[in-house]
Amino acid sequence: MEKDVPAPDPSCLRNGAGGVLYGEFSDSQNDSLRYSVSLSESALTIQRISSSPDRTNVVFNLTDCVGCRAYRAPDSGDVGAYFTAYFYPFKRRWMSAGVARQRVEQCFRVALVQDPSANLQEAERWARAIRDASALQAPRADGAVYAEVRRPCRVMILVNPNSGRGQALQLFSGHVQTMLTEASVPYKLVITEAKNHARELVRKADLTQWDALVILSGDGLLFEVINGLMDREDWQQAIQTPLGILPGGSGNALAASVHHYSQAPPAWNEELLLSCGFMLCKGLVGCMDLVSVHLSSRQRLFSFLSIAWGFVADVDVESEKYRHVGAIRFLMGTLVRLATLRVYQGRLAYLPIDETSKIQKGNSSPMSLCSPLPCRVIPKSPNQNSVLRCSSTNSNQNTISKTSIETQSDGKTKALLLDSLLPSLDQPVPESWTVVKEEDFVLVLAIYQSHLAEDLWTAPGALADDGVIHLFYVTGGISRPALLRLFLAMEKGAHLDCGCPYLMYEKVKAFRLEPLTPQGMIAVDGETVEYGPIQAQVHPGIARLICG
Repeated sequence: MEKDVPAPDPSCLRNGAGGVLYGEFSDSQNDSLRYSVSLSESALTIQRISSSPDRTNVVFNLTDCVGCRAYRAPDSGDVGAYFTAYFYPFKRRWMSAGVARQRVEQCFRVALVQDPSANLQEAERWARAIRDASALQAPRADGAVYAEVRRPCRVMILVNPNSGRGQALQLFSGHVQTMLTEASVPYKLVITEAKNHARELVRKADLTQWDALVILSGDGLLFEVINGLMDREDWQQAIQTPLGILPGGSGNALAASVHHYSQAPPAWNEELLLSCGFMLCKGLVGCMDLVSVHLSSRQRLFSFLSIAWGFVADVDVESEKYRHVGAIRFLMGTLVRLATLRVYQGRLAYLPIDETSKIQKGNSSPMSLCSPLPCRVIPKSPNQNSVLRCSSTNSNQNTISKTSIETQSDGKTKALLLDSLLPSLDQPVPESWTVVKEEDFVLVLAIYQSHLAEDLWTAPGALADDGVIHLFYVTGGISRPALLRLFLAMEKGAHLDCGCPYLMYEKVKAFRLEPLTPQGMIAVDGETVEYGPIQAQVHPGIARLICG
């Protein structure tokens, strides 16, 4: 973040003394304004050269820098060259309280000699030094372990033009495209044309051509991408392709969660987009859990966000008719569903996490993990990105490396991720599972990210790779006002402090839900699936997520 600091003595910084690069340049718009510029390992310091004795420095933290470029003067008669650095520091909002990332551009004119080529060479030297230094100053959250995508990162960006209010393409051209250009990130833009287009695309794609897959949409498009990757015969390698999320839908739950994990102040709308775009440009990669979901038809899906039945699923699905109004569709759907509150009958059972591996309430490190998954960088061939592999240190989470073999219709065999915790749906749950006595539910929600929407902080203790399914359920008997209070409190993650006797919360590794009410809806990552018995288990850290 830019700030004022006392001016150092520039005489000791010349020629790179003390590890600091120093130069004097003019303003890009006014050649009479001169600045002394120094670059250290962590900051770019700018001071106006004047006769005033009270001079202060403006310091830009390289953690906030996404790139820097050098270029010739647009006027062929100008012998000077230019370099421009792009920063996204936290600055106070113009119209409201708090801070958010805001774009700041710093441009300087280099005219040390009358040789345009020599000036350009000097500008390129500065641009390269700024880029290299900023790459080493990525914003790492406390306690988190990262790898980095290959640089320059080759990105495929998938956009659903109909997501949210239908503004995804405008968001790309208005914000994302600029940031990618500033960070020198080459990309290919793919506009999805129909449901499951993205799933089929990534299922067949040559992933060696891409260092990351980025989704600019709501959460539904990422659901397609993940299941397309897991459909592949080489799913073990495919699912390690780093995935990025840019909010372009209505809910934007994963984008809000990724922003939250970065320990940045809350952000919404375009501020959230800038935050996620910034993290994409910085290119840090962490682990992400996936949840294997079994339906009664024997279909198997992979989920990154949530499984919902009852009130939450009803609101999510029924509010589709209000999609044109954006994120407020969920508030409208909530009010409509509260007016005709339903109670569903069903059976719920779950496998709780071990007492020894539970996340301790009040842990001083917000990024501390339940059963930590240490990560190490394993380089691939020179033409591919580094791969982040996670190895479990908990014997109860060793299922991520287990596979089973399936014979396909063409006679070939395919290794499948083994769900060792789940019995067949037609078999009773093991004795080690907890069976919920109640059979009247208003909602059941299994979530494995912190946020269910931009403004719903549903699982305050959740992390992308904590190896936990956060299971919430609300039993019958709750009043409409009490349920509304829970959702209002959820905006600040305070719903667990409400003391509501109808709200239950458990950390689990697997669960099973058997609806008894003949009609209803079940949503996986916001997408409607067949109604009936469903069960799921978590696979810690098998996917890769661009985060910060």
